[in-house]
Amino acid sequence: MIIVVIILLVVLLVLAPQWWVKYVLRKHSDELDMMPGTGKELARHLLDKFDLQQVEVETSEPGADHYDPQDNKVRLSPEYYNGKSLTAVAVAAHEVGHAIQFNRDEPVSHLRKKYLSGAHRLQKIGVGCLMAIPLIGIIIKIPHVAGLMMVIGLVTMLSSVFMYLAILPEEWDASFNKALPILGNGGYVPEAYMPAIRQILRACALTYVAAALADILRLWRWLALFRAIR
Repeated sequence: MIIVVIILLVVLLVLAPQWWVKYVLRKHSDELDMMPGTGKELARHLLDKFDLQQVEVETSEPGADHYDPQDNKVRLSPEYYNGKSLTAVAVAAHEVGHAIQFNRDEPVSHLRKKYLSGAHRLQKIGVGCLMAIPLIGIIIKIPHVAGLMMVIGLVTMLSSVFMYLAILPEEWDASFNKALPILGNGGYVPEAYMPAIRQILRACALTYVAAALADILRLWRWLALFRAIR
């Protein structure tokens, strides 16, 4: 019984950040007629205001909002690209914040280049090992394969989480040193909505870390699969 409770607590701790991020973004996604423009229009306006005419704004897959430094493009999911919600406005400003960081070559923008590719690589290695070990274990009968899988999976997934944590200052800067002052001081959002904007920007800053934590549960799926095919 104690083990079950511990497992449930671990699962809750791992998934809670992602649940919270999704909840906050969805909570403030209702369209507001009083908004002067869409997420795309705000992003374009802000980029022009900061002399970043070379940065393009385009749509992305749903839930794949990001700034691409390689192509120098701000990409917004369709609901934010075309939407006039608080979430659309905050997400657009957050991604413009990243565009400002990279086009000014600010030190904080170097974190993504330094750590993000490593985080992605570790995730791929972890998943690759989790896929290969059960087959190897069946073929050559390695003892304690489940334990080996757990160790390799935890090390790679947790390493990925720590790399995303290393990028957090960049995300926090885009939200609270860029987007928040822009939206608040520029009068783009009424003061009454600023607490909600702060909450959304906090969720934007934590998106990568929350997703990386949730990926840890892949380990348990592969362990369940291994037990099923043994």
